[in-house]
Amino acid sequence: MENKLDKPLVWRRMKGRLVQNAVLQAIFFAATIFGLIVLALLLSRVIMQAIGWLDGDFLNSFPSRRPEEAGIKSGLVGSLWLMMIVAPVSFILGVETAIYLEEYARKNRFTALIQTNISNLAGVPSIVFGLLGLTVFVRELGLGRSVLAAGLTMSLLILPVIVVAAQEAIRAVPQQLREASYAMGATKWQTICRVVLPAALPGMLTGAILAFSRAIGETAPLVVLGIPTFIAYLPGSVLDTFTAMPLQIYNWTGRPQEEFQHVAAAGIIVLLVFLILMNSVAVLIRNKFQKRF
Repeated sequence: MENKLDKPLVWRRMKGRLVQNAVLQAIFFAATIFGLIVLALLLSRVIMQAIGWLDGDFLNSFPSRRPEEAGIKSGLVGSLWLMMIVAPVSFILGVETAIYLEEYARKNRFTALIQTNISNLAGVPSIVFGLLGLTVFVRELGLGRSVLAAGLTMSLLILPVIVVAAQEAIRAVPQQLREASYAMGATKWQTICRVVLPAALPGMLTGAILAFSRAIGETAPLVVLGIPTFIAYLPGSVLDTFTAMPLQIYNWTGRPQEEFQHVAAAGIIVLLVFLILMNSVAVLIRNKFQKRF
């Protein structure tokens, strides 16, 4: 008698769960489609505006007050100079910090406080790092509005993201690999260099490249530092003044001439291609090395 009464109840519960699952699946699918539609509309609008303006002359010309002669050469080269500072500084400091926190630091309240602060810094608005860079690098150290000052500021901006990504990659390395290395007589540093880092490197590089992509697209810190938006020459060293692609695009969108909207759209396409290439490298690294261990 009890089984006969239980079966309808079980079926009702199963039916309710199936309905709930179907509703949630429909909601998630609709959210995904909505995001894709908005992205497609934005890309189509930008591409339509950039048609006829994006060519070889645009990539090889300096900015100009005439829209038909304007190009993104100084911004493109300036962004490359910027990444020459950001990439090594942020990656080396981020990986070293992650190694210390995961392999050497004792688990106590102090390290927990450091970990919490690093996680919080990853969510700090970028303009705050711009104010920090203006105070420390531009004024106190006298670096001015140079590539080095901007590169160090951007390195601080993405450093917490790289530290967190590197920590997660190190934690993902199986403990058995470390124990096997110690059993063979290796020291702690030898184990880190020859076992832990090679296994964690794909995850570290993936997180770092994604962080570099954020640094390339940031504008607020450069505006706070006072980086010029209009430069008709290329930097010769890290102490020279420069401009970057986001700043040039920002400058073009503020011009009253309608033609500059098309020039800005062409600059956006160049910036998007640059970002897509960097993200593609991250995906290739992940797919190549994720099954290694």
